[in-house]
Amino acid sequence: MSDGLKEYKCPNCGGILVFDSSTQNLKCPFCHSEFDVDMIKQYDEDIAETVNNELSWTAQPDGEWSQQEKQNIREYVCKSCGGDIITDETTAASSCPYCGNPVVMVDQFRGSLRPDKVIPFKFSKQQAIQKYREHVSDKPLAPAAFKAEKHMQEIKGVYVPFWLYDADVHAKARYVATRTRSWSDHDYDYTETRYYNVFRDGDISFDDVPANGSSKMNTAMMESIEPFDMRQAVDFNMNYLAGYFADKFDITADESGKKANQRIRNTTANSIESTVSGYTSVREAGMHMRLLSEHAKYCLLPVWLLVTTYNGKKYYFAMNGQTGKMIGDLPTDGSLYARYFAIIAAGVSALVFAATYLLKLF
Repeated sequence: MSDGLKEYKCPNCGGILVFDSSTQNLKCPFCHSEFDVDMIKQYDEDIAETVNNELSWTAQPDGEWSQQEKQNIREYVCKSCGGDIITDETTAASSCPYCGNPVVMVDQFRGSLRPDKVIPFKFSKQQAIQKYREHVSDKPLAPAAFKAEKHMQEIKGVYVPFWLYDADVHAKARYVATRTRSWSDHDYDYTETRYYNVFRDGDISFDDVPANGSSKMNTAMMESIEPFDMRQAVDFNMNYLAGYFADKFDITADESGKKANQRIRNTTANSIESTVSGYTSVREAGMHMRLLSEHAKYCLLPVWLLVTTYNGKKYYFAMNGQTGKMIGDLPTDGSLYARYFAIIAAGVSALVFAATYLLKLF
């Protein structure tokens, strides 16, 4: 029997609304707010629609490699991480830019979608090496292997696959807002709170929302070297691969679209809420979004990478090849640490001994 009952909650305080026959409205017995029946019904439907509200991507890029381009492409397969790496015929590969292990060249390029866009490298290999050298020099306890000049020369330029999403989004939202004023007389302090239902309905456009297309590139690391200036992306040309590697995407546009959704939803929600002003407090009570149009593009972004294995663990240095922003993790050499600690301890002991000796003299 209970399955046939429908309860409506008060948008202001969350209490259960009851029908008031005298006013023909729904009334809250807790905060005494009154609402039109049709308005509450529509609000309830909007909330229900929001529960399963997912932006759905359908557009797929369809670029294909030309026969001429296929003849000039070489493919490398890593025996350790299984990564497929593509580059032009002039670039030699001896190790995987992602895990540092040897790679095997595949004679025939097996093909995948041709990128739509690419952001060319702005920083050279020598500039990347200098950035890494400065990074290591600030870490005196880093193992010697990380400071070797030969090791620094192993830095590789890699074009990392990303999906870029363009979208027009329609959104409608309802907020519960309050205005509060306080005053006092000789006997009492008073506070008056007024509640308002605030509605917003509009469209917002997005261009080039990025989402990582490679499972081998750590998402947190990529986010640390962001942002990339997508306005500098150009139409893909094989010439940009000369001397560099390019990872093949292994996360589809559909899968990456879920990550783009979250960015779009957060930005949309923040943008709409920013228009609700002049109130003491604002609380979102319902939000619905849907895509009016959408398009996905396949893009390659420039990254300088260096992978070092130390005591069985891999350490990564990555630098944004467009802006120079970098991130790197370095271990501590245990023997160096012990040596430094011993030197410091010896110095402290000498000072304590000297201080004790001087105290005895006086």
